[in-house]
Amino acid sequence: MCATCGCSDHQHAPEGHTHSHSHDHDHARLHDPDAGPGHDLDHLPGHEDGHGHHHDDRDARARGVIQLERDVLARNALLAERNRGWFLGRGILALNLVSSPGAGKTALLERTIRDLGATLPILVIEGDQATARDAERIRAAGARALQITTGTVCHLDAAMVARALRELDPPPGSVVMIENVGNLVCPALFDLGEHGKVVIVSVPEGDDKPIKYPHMFRASDVMVLNKIDLLPHVRFDVARCIAFARQVNPRLEVLEVSATRGDGLEAWYAWLRACRSGPGATGVARSG
Repeated sequence: MCATCGCSDHQHAPEGHTHSHSHDHDHARLHDPDAGPGHDLDHLPGHEDGHGHHHDDRDARARGVIQLERDVLARNALLAERNRGWFLGRGILALNLVSSPGAGKTALLERTIRDLGATLPILVIEGDQATARDAERIRAAGARALQITTGTVCHLDAAMVARALRELDPPPGSVVMIENVGNLVCPALFDLGEHGKVVIVSVPEGDDKPIKYPHMFRASDVMVLNKIDLLPHVRFDVARCIAFARQVNPRLEVLEVSATRGDGLEAWYAWLRACRSGPGATGVARSG
Protein backbone atom coordinates (compact mmCIF):
# COMPACT_ATOMS: atom_id res chain seq x y z
CA MET A 1 0.00 0.00 0.00
CA CYS A 2 1.05 3.63 0.01
CA ALA A 3 3.49 3.41 2.90
CA THR A 4 5.65 1.45 0.48
CA CYS A 5 4.56 2.77 -2.93
CA GLY A 6 5.72 6.36 -2.53
CA CYS A 7 2.80 8.45 -1.29
CA SER A 8 3.97 11.23 1.00
CA ASP A 9 3.06 14.68 2.26
CA HIS A 10 1.26 16.73 -0.38
CA GLN A 11 -1.84 18.79 -0.98
CA HIS A 12 -5.31 17.40 -1.71
CA ALA A 13 -7.93 19.77 -3.02
CA PRO A 14 -11.20 19.61 -4.90
CA GLU A 15 -10.99 21.72 -8.04
CA GLY A 16 -10.88 25.40 -7.23
CA HIS A 17 -10.04 24.86 -3.58
CA THR A 18 -6.57 24.51 -2.15
CA HIS A 19 -5.83 23.50 1.38
CA SER A 20 -2.67 22.06 2.82
CA HIS A 21 -2.45 19.28 5.35
CA SER A 22 -0.17 16.46 6.35
CA HIS A 23 -1.74 13.74 4.17
CA ASP A 24 -5.17 12.83 5.45
CA HIS A 25 -4.46 9.16 5.96
CA ASP A 26 -1.02 9.75 7.42
CA HIS A 27 1.16 8.26 4.70
CA ALA A 28 3.99 10.08 6.40
CA ARG A 29 7.69 9.52 6.31
CA LEU A 30 8.59 7.67 9.46
CA HIS A 31 10.78 9.93 11.58
CA ASP A 32 12.54 9.52 14.86
CA PRO A 33 10.57 11.94 17.10
CA ASP A 34 13.82 13.15 18.62
CA ALA A 35 15.56 13.80 15.32
CA GLY A 36 15.24 16.81 13.09
CA PRO A 37 13.60 16.92 9.65
CA GLY A 38 15.08 14.51 7.15
CA HIS A 39 16.32 12.01 9.72
CA ASP A 40 14.21 8.95 9.04
CA LEU A 41 14.45 5.56 10.66
CA ASP A 42 17.05 4.36 8.18
CA HIS A 43 19.56 6.50 10.06
CA LEU A 44 18.74 5.46 13.60
CA PRO A 45 21.53 3.67 15.47
CA GLY A 46 21.21 -0.09 15.80
CA HIS A 47 23.02 -3.38 15.86
CA GLU A 48 25.24 -3.96 12.85
CA ASP A 49 26.29 -7.45 11.87
CA GLY A 50 29.48 -8.39 10.11
CA HIS A 51 27.96 -7.57 6.74
CA GLY A 52 27.00 -4.03 7.65
CA HIS A 53 23.29 -4.84 8.15
CA HIS A 54 21.41 -2.93 10.84
CA HIS A 55 18.97 -5.58 12.06
CA ASP A 56 17.44 -3.51 14.83
CA ASP A 57 16.89 -0.61 12.44
CA ARG A 58 15.33 -2.81 9.79
CA ASP A 59 13.06 -4.68 12.20
CA ALA A 60 11.96 -1.48 13.93
CA ARG A 61 11.19 0.15 10.61
CA ALA A 62 9.20 -2.88 9.41
CA ARG A 63 7.18 -2.89 12.63
CA GLY A 64 6.57 0.83 12.28
CA VAL A 65 5.38 0.50 8.69
CA ILE A 66 3.00 -2.34 9.57
CA GLN A 67 1.53 -0.37 12.46
CA LEU A 68 1.22 2.74 10.28
CA GLU A 69 -0.63 0.77 7.62
CA ARG A 70 -3.02 -0.61 10.23
CA ASP A 71 -3.65 2.86 11.64
CA VAL A 72 -4.18 4.30 8.16
CA LEU A 73 -6.74 1.66 7.18
CA ALA A 74 -8.52 1.77 10.55
CA ARG A 75 -8.95 5.54 10.36
CA ASN A 76 -10.11 5.31 6.76
CA ALA A 77 -12.61 2.57 7.66
CA LEU A 78 -14.15 4.78 10.33
CA LEU A 79 -14.57 7.69 7.92
CA ALA A 80 -15.92 5.35 5.24
CA GLU A 81 -18.66 4.18 7.61
CA ARG A 82 -19.64 7.81 8.17
CA ASN A 83 -19.84 8.31 4.41
CA ARG A 84 -21.93 5.15 4.08
CA GLY A 85 -24.37 6.39 6.69
CA TRP A 86 -24.56 9.75 4.92
CA PHE A 87 -25.44 8.04 1.63
CA LEU A 88 -27.95 5.75 3.31
CA GLY A 89 -29.70 8.60 5.08
CA ARG A 90 -30.28 10.35 1.75
CA GLY A 91 -31.09 7.28 -0.33
CA ILE A 92 -28.06 7.93 -2.53
CA LEU A 93 -26.43 5.12 -4.49
CA ALA A 94 -22.64 5.52 -4.49
CA LEU A 95 -20.42 3.44 -6.76
CA ASN A 96 -16.62 3.36 -6.79
CA LEU A 97 -15.30 2.96 -10.36
CA VAL A 98 -11.79 1.49 -10.42
CA SER A 99 -9.46 0.43 -13.21
CA SER A 100 -5.98 0.82 -14.59
CA PRO A 101 -5.36 4.06 -16.53
CA GLY A 102 -7.03 4.17 -19.92
CA ALA A 103 -9.55 1.37 -19.40
CA GLY A 104 -12.43 3.71 -20.22
CA LYS A 105 -13.98 4.78 -16.92
CA THR A 106 -14.60 8.34 -18.07
CA ALA A 107 -15.89 7.25 -21.48
CA LEU A 108 -18.35 4.87 -19.82
CA LEU A 109 -19.54 7.65 -17.51
CA GLU A 110 -19.93 10.11 -20.41
CA ARG A 111 -22.08 7.64 -22.36
CA THR A 112 -24.11 6.73 -19.26
CA ILE A 113 -24.81 10.38 -18.46
CA ARG A 114 -25.87 11.16 -22.01
CA ASP A 115 -28.15 8.12 -22.21
CA LEU A 116 -29.64 8.18 -18.70
CA GLY A 117 -29.16 11.73 -17.48
CA ALA A 118 -32.75 12.76 -18.18
CA THR A 119 -34.17 10.05 -15.91
CA LEU A 120 -31.33 9.18 -13.55
CA PRO A 121 -29.68 12.04 -11.62
CA ILE A 122 -25.94 11.29 -11.78
CA LEU A 123 -23.19 13.30 -10.09
CA VAL A 124 -19.50 12.48 -10.36
CA ILE A 125 -16.47 12.77 -8.12
CA GLU A 126 -13.34 12.59 -10.28
CA GLY A 127 -9.99 11.46 -8.92
CA ASP A 128 -6.74 12.09 -10.80
CA GLN A 129 -3.20 12.91 -9.79
CA ALA A 130 -3.27 16.07 -11.91
CA THR A 131 -5.53 18.22 -14.15
CA ALA A 132 -9.31 18.66 -14.24
CA ARG A 133 -9.67 17.16 -17.72
CA ASP A 134 -12.01 14.34 -16.71
CA ALA A 135 -14.30 16.60 -14.69
CA GLU A 136 -14.53 18.89 -17.71
CA ARG A 137 -15.53 15.93 -19.88
CA ILE A 138 -18.21 14.90 -17.40
CA ARG A 139 -19.66 18.43 -17.26
CA ALA A 140 -19.70 18.57 -21.06
CA ALA A 141 -21.71 15.33 -21.00
CA GLY A 142 -24.30 17.02 -18.81
CA ALA A 143 -23.58 16.10 -15.18
CA ARG A 144 -22.25 17.98 -12.19
CA ALA A 145 -18.72 16.93 -11.30
CA LEU A 146 -16.06 17.75 -8.74
CA GLN A 147 -12.39 17.09 -9.41
CA ILE A 148 -10.02 15.86 -6.70
CA THR A 149 -6.36 16.11 -7.67
CA THR A 150 -4.27 13.86 -5.45
CA GLY A 151 -0.74 14.89 -6.40
CA THR A 152 1.56 11.93 -5.74
CA VAL A 153 -1.15 9.84 -4.10
CA CYS A 154 -2.38 6.85 -6.08
CA HIS A 155 -5.95 6.53 -4.76
CA LEU A 156 -8.88 8.36 -3.23
CA ASP A 157 -9.66 7.90 0.44
CA ALA A 158 -12.77 8.35 2.57
CA ALA A 159 -11.71 11.77 3.89
CA MET A 160 -11.27 13.17 0.36
CA VAL A 161 -14.69 11.87 -0.64
CA ALA A 162 -16.32 13.35 2.47
CA ARG A 163 -14.95 16.79 1.64
CA ALA A 164 -16.03 16.46 -1.99
CA LEU A 165 -19.56 15.48 -0.93
CA ARG A 166 -19.91 18.60 1.21
CA GLU A 167 -19.17 20.72 -1.84
CA LEU A 168 -20.98 18.65 -4.45
CA ASP A 169 -24.06 18.29 -2.20
CA PRO A 170 -25.83 15.52 -4.16
CA PRO A 171 -29.63 15.56 -3.79
CA PRO A 172 -31.52 12.69 -2.11
CA GLY A 173 -32.17 9.78 -4.43
CA SER A 174 -29.32 10.58 -6.80
CA VAL A 175 -26.43 8.41 -7.99
CA VAL A 176 -22.87 9.40 -7.09
CA MET A 177 -20.20 7.89 -9.31
CA ILE A 178 -16.72 8.06 -7.81
CA GLU A 179 -14.11 7.67 -10.53
CA ASN A 180 -11.00 6.62 -8.65
CA VAL A 181 -7.41 7.27 -9.66
CA GLY A 182 -6.31 4.83 -12.36
CA ASN A 183 -4.66 2.08 -10.31
CA LEU A 184 -5.52 -1.56 -9.63
CA VAL A 185 -3.61 -1.78 -6.35
CA CYS A 186 -4.21 0.75 -3.56
CA PRO A 187 -7.86 1.60 -4.34
CA ALA A 188 -8.71 -2.01 -3.44
CA LEU A 189 -7.67 -1.31 0.15
CA PHE A 190 -9.46 1.98 0.72
CA ASP A 191 -13.20 1.83 1.39
CA LEU A 192 -14.82 5.15 0.46
CA GLY A 193 -18.23 4.36 1.93
CA GLU A 194 -19.55 3.26 -1.47
CA HIS A 195 -22.21 0.62 -1.93
CA GLY A 196 -20.06 -1.30 -4.36
CA LYS A 197 -16.95 -1.30 -6.53
CA VAL A 198 -17.14 -1.53 -10.30
CA VAL A 199 -13.86 -2.71 -11.81
CA ILE A 200 -13.44 -1.84 -15.47
CA VAL A 201 -11.11 -3.86 -17.67
CA SER A 202 -10.46 -3.09 -21.32
CA VAL A 203 -9.68 -5.56 -24.06
CA PRO A 204 -6.28 -4.04 -24.98
CA GLU A 205 -5.00 -4.66 -21.43
CA GLY A 206 -4.90 -8.44 -21.77
CA ASP A 207 -7.13 -11.19 -20.43
CA ASP A 208 -5.03 -12.01 -17.34
CA LYS A 209 -5.72 -8.83 -15.36
CA PRO A 210 -7.96 -10.57 -12.77
CA ILE A 211 -5.26 -13.00 -11.64
CA LYS A 212 -2.49 -10.41 -11.78
CA TYR A 213 -4.44 -8.01 -9.55
CA PRO A 214 -6.64 -10.39 -7.50
CA HIS A 215 -7.28 -8.07 -4.55
CA MET A 216 -9.12 -5.55 -6.70
CA PHE A 217 -11.30 -8.15 -8.39
CA ARG A 218 -12.02 -9.82 -5.07
CA ALA A 219 -13.13 -6.48 -3.63
CA SER A 220 -15.39 -5.64 -6.59
CA ASP A 221 -19.05 -6.42 -7.19
CA VAL A 222 -19.12 -6.23 -10.97
CA MET A 223 -16.53 -6.35 -13.74
CA VAL A 224 -17.26 -4.29 -16.82
CA LEU A 225 -15.29 -5.64 -19.76
CA ASN A 226 -14.95 -2.57 -21.97
CA LYS A 227 -13.81 -1.95 -25.56
CA ILE A 228 -15.18 -5.23 -26.89
CA ASP A 229 -15.39 -3.51 -30.27
CA LEU A 230 -11.61 -4.05 -30.44
CA LEU A 231 -11.79 -7.85 -30.06
CA PRO A 232 -11.17 -8.49 -33.77
CA HIS A 233 -7.94 -6.50 -33.59
CA VAL A 234 -6.20 -7.77 -30.44
CA ARG A 235 -5.36 -11.09 -28.81
CA PHE A 236 -7.89 -11.38 -26.00
CA ASP A 237 -9.80 -14.45 -24.82
CA VAL A 238 -13.08 -13.29 -23.25
CA ALA A 239 -13.90 -16.69 -21.76
CA ARG A 240 -10.48 -16.96 -20.16
CA CYS A 241 -10.69 -13.45 -18.70
CA ILE A 242 -14.10 -14.22 -17.16
CA ALA A 243 -12.84 -17.57 -15.85
CA PHE A 244 -9.88 -15.85 -14.19
CA ALA A 245 -12.21 -13.25 -12.67
CA ARG A 246 -14.58 -15.91 -11.31
CA GLN A 247 -11.62 -17.89 -10.01
CA VAL A 248 -10.72 -14.89 -7.87
CA ASN A 249 -14.31 -13.89 -7.05
CA PRO A 250 -17.02 -16.47 -7.82
CA ARG A 251 -19.78 -13.91 -7.10
CA LEU A 252 -18.45 -11.31 -9.52
CA GLU A 253 -21.00 -10.19 -12.10
CA VAL A 254 -19.60 -9.59 -15.59
CA LEU A 255 -20.90 -7.13 -18.19
CA GLU A 256 -19.38 -6.93 -21.67
CA VAL A 257 -19.66 -3.46 -23.22
CA SER A 258 -18.32 -0.98 -25.71
CA ALA A 259 -18.71 2.51 -24.27
CA THR A 260 -18.02 4.06 -27.69
CA ARG A 261 -20.09 1.79 -29.95
CA GLY A 262 -22.85 1.04 -27.45
CA ASP A 263 -22.64 -2.76 -27.26
CA GLY A 264 -23.94 -4.20 -24.00
CA LEU A 265 -24.83 -0.87 -22.42
CA GLU A 266 -28.45 -1.83 -21.83
CA ALA A 267 -27.26 -4.54 -19.43
CA TRP A 268 -25.09 -1.97 -17.64
CA TYR A 269 -28.01 0.44 -17.40
CA ALA A 270 -30.30 -2.34 -16.12
CA TRP A 271 -27.72 -3.16 -13.46
CA LEU A 272 -27.59 0.50 -12.37
CA ARG A 273 -31.37 0.74 -12.18
CA ALA A 274 -31.55 -2.47 -10.15
CA CYS A 275 -28.98 -1.11 -7.70
CA ARG A 276 -30.84 2.16 -7.32
CA SER A 277 -34.20 0.49 -6.84
CA GLY A 278 -32.94 -1.47 -3.83
CA PRO A 279 -34.34 -0.48 -0.42
CA GLY A 280 -32.81 2.94 0.26
CA ALA A 281 -30.06 2.12 -2.26
CA THR A 282 -28.42 0.09 0.49
CA GLY A 283 -26.88 -2.66 -1.57
CA VAL A 284 -25.55 -3.65 -4.93
CA ALA A 285 -27.67 -5.94 -7.04
CA ARG A 286 -26.02 -9.26 -7.78
CA SER A 287 -27.00 -11.95 -10.18
CA GLY A 288 -27.47 -15.48 -8.98
